[in-house]
Amino acid sequence: MIKDDKRVRLFIGHYGSGKSEVSINYVTRLREEVEGKVALADLDVVNVYFRSREKKDLMKKLGITPIDSSIETTTLDVPAISAQVMSPLYDKTINYVLDVGGDNVGGRVVGSFSDKFNPEEYDMFFVVNANREKTQTAQEVLGYIDAIEATSKLKVTGLVNNTHLLRETTIEDVLKGQEVVRKVCKIKNIPIKYVCCLESLVDKLPQDLEGDILPIKLYLREEWM
Repeated sequence: MIKDDKRVRLFIGHYGSGKSEVSINYVTRLREEVEGKVALADLDVVNVYFRSREKKDLMKKLGITPIDSSIETTTLDVPAISAQVMSPLYDKTINYVLDVGGDNVGGRVVGSFSDKFNPEEYDMFFVVNANREKTQTAQEVLGYIDAIEATSKLKVTGLVNNTHLLRETTIEDVLKGQEVVRKVCKIKNIPIKYVCCLESLVDKLPQDLEGDILPIKLYLREEWM
């Protein structure tokens, strides 16, 4: 269950993995499962179009505190991180989710304050979309994990299969991604934590998949897209 993960959860991945959508779905489910304060920080400096910060009003209505970083998307330099982003790392009453951003740029942002993360309190989940270029094989995913771990100075603790084609996603897409993350799990000894799937397809998934099912609602894509 989501509430059983560590108090601080980071979502990272290759550009276009759908990590921001996963972060929002995860934090809304978390809000349903835990009591007390829940916060979502958007550190995504790579994908300027579909960011979790775009849904801050919805987050507030759901009882989730949205946190913007001080990051400007016009530069790849890593600026100072705002005190608002840092505060939940010290406040143990807050369940905290961070949408980190794609590739090494996102890794460098986290690496700039990695010393503030308590190893006993954080999970860092690597989101995989095996339908995206450069993450279609286990070896490609492993390369990204190594690179992001090096720049973030944190360790990946779980894998998230988020293989999709938006509303055109099929069960075969999900299973294709599952095979990729299973290979990564075996090689890297990182557990598969979640299997993401459109709400409409959840009932069609095999019952023996490794990892908990995280139904996905497309918060960041308008109906006409």
